[in-house]
Amino acid sequence: MPELLLLRHGETPWSTIGRHTGWSELPLTEGGRRQAEALGRRLAGRAFALVLVSPLVRARETCRLAGYDEVAQVDPDLREWNYGRLEGQTLEEIRATHPGWSVWRDGAPGGESIDEVAARADRVIARASAAGGDVALFAHGHLLRILATRWLGVNPAAAAQLALDTASVSLLGLEPERRSIRRWNDVSHLEDGGPR
Repeated sequence: MPELLLLRHGETPWSTIGRHTGWSELPLTEGGRRQAEALGRRLAGRAFALVLVSPLVRARETCRLAGYDEVAQVDPDLREWNYGRLEGQTLEEIRATHPGWSVWRDGAPGGESIDEVAARADRVIARASAAGGDVALFAHGHLLRILATRWLGVNPAAAAQLALDTASVSLLGLEPERRSIRRWNDVSHLEDGGPR
C-alpha cells in the first residue's frame, strides 16, 4: 500500500476571503505562487510512482511551480466539490438565505452531494493504490479532506473536523494493521509557518 501525499493548492483571491471555490477557474495570487514554490522546495524533487493533479488551474499552477508538471497526470476526480448555486459565496452569505447550512450535511444545491464527492475520492484512492509506490495528489481543500476520511474508512462528513490550509502537506499511510493519517495540514515550509 503506498503513502499518499496530499498537496493543497496555493492561495487564490477567493481562498483569502473564505469564498466557496468549487469549479471556478481562479489563478493563484502572488502569495499563492510563493507558497507553491515553497512546496516545491519542501518536496525537493522527490520521485513518486504517480503524480495526479486536478484539472483546475489553481491546482495545475501549484503542481507546475512545485516542479511536477512534467510527470503529473490530470485526474478529473480530483476537482473540488461542485458548489452549484453556492459557488463564490462565503459561509455568512449562504447562511443568510439558508440558516444553519453545512456543506458536510446539506451538500450544494445545484451541485454535488457529499456522497458524490466521496465516490470520486474512492476512485482516486483505488487508482493510487494500484500505482505500485508513493503517490502525490495536487488538489483542493474539501476534496482532500473527504479523501482522507475515505482512506480511513469513516463517514465522509467527518471531514468537517479536518482543517486544511492552502499549500499544506498531509500524508496518508499505514500503521502496522490499518490505514492512518501520518501527518496533517503541515505548513512548516511556508515563510511564517502560519495558517493559510
